[in-house]
Amino acid sequence: MNLDIVTHPSLAPLRHGFFARAGGASSGVFAGLNCGFSSSDQREIVALNRARAAGALGLAPEALAGMRQVHSARAVVIGRADEQPEADAIVTRTPGIALSVLTADCQPVLLADSDAGVIGAAHAGWRGALAGVIEAAVAAMEGIGARADRISAVIGPAISARAYEVGFEFRDNFISQDPDSERFFHNSGNRPRFDLPGYGLERLRRAGVGRVAWTGDCTCSDPSRFYSYRRKTLNGEADFGRLISAIRL
Repeated sequence: MNLDIVTHPSLAPLRHGFFARAGGASSGVFAGLNCGFSSSDQREIVALNRARAAGALGLAPEALAGMRQVHSARAVVIGRADEQPEADAIVTRTPGIALSVLTADCQPVLLADSDAGVIGAAHAGWRGALAGVIEAAVAAMEGIGARADRISAVIGPAISARAYEVGFEFRDNFISQDPDSERFFHNSGNRPRFDLPGYGLERLRRAGVGRVAWTGDCTCSDPSRFYSYRRKTLNGEADFGRLISAIRL
């Protein structure tokens, strides 16, 4: 089966992809391209899935760089694929490696200043976005030669407002930390819904990023294409797969 790879013209001509489920070797609740070693899926199967994703970008599996994601605002400059820092954003100007991020409702953000030869990848769930991981990624890119107004940034498949029901306490706490975020909470029924991609786009604009976009894909609402932590929770499933998104110079 062919891989299902979401791309966006804003990141052209760089090779990149927000990989959906299709074309993977995993089965059961992980059926498809589960790329998360932290899941309870078989390690050798996850490695095979990751190799397929790397191959689609023209790279060997060992050239796929990642992070130990902790929902932080930490961004790290890397020069080798095997560094694997504890962070939620990585940036590089090293050709021949792909920066990757794993998600299952959180926002995968791929960034590029093609003129400077600088790329970035960020994991921006609500905690990281609120803490400033997007701005940290942009600042780290600028630190190695990028310019914010030249950066193109695309948010990949993530949970959307139509599926992201939250509590009033969540909304009130969020707004107390970022008063400008109130417009991203929409009343629907008895509980508010949070527009995470809309908020991510706003944080990118605040950081001065020149071109910003969201692919428009909702992970929670499309079980045939995407993994979703929230859907796993609602369905009472034991575990869930992780989507991979990656970009290379």
